[in-house]
Amino acid sequence: MRRKSEYDAVYARGRRFGDAYFTVVARANDVGSARLGLAIATKAAGNSVERNRVRRVIRETFRLRQHQLPALDLVVSARGAVAGAKNAVLRSSLDTLWDRVKEQCASSP
Repeated sequence: MRRKSEYDAVYARGRRFGDAYFTVVARANDVGSARLGLAIATKAAGNSVERNRVRRVIRETFRLRQHQLPALDLVVSARGAVAGAKNAVLRSSLDTLWDRVKEQCASSP
């Protein structure tokens, strides 16, 4: 996702899922496949090196799982705990969130 209007639509009418590390907002789309949007704030993740590390982890887990997800627009936001967390912990957190999104959004519009 690239446009502000797409992000706004997801935030306005999407379902929220979260844990200590991330918040995922999901909304059905008409594209036919899952799309990812990132919102990684300096306040949550710190400097640019840390923010980019978190973005890379999110993109990698999404790339591996996107074909299992229904046609959704997904916006992932980082919470404060991501700043010091190891990559393996972040991957585990995201895998759990992707599973929750898949099971709860598969049949609902």
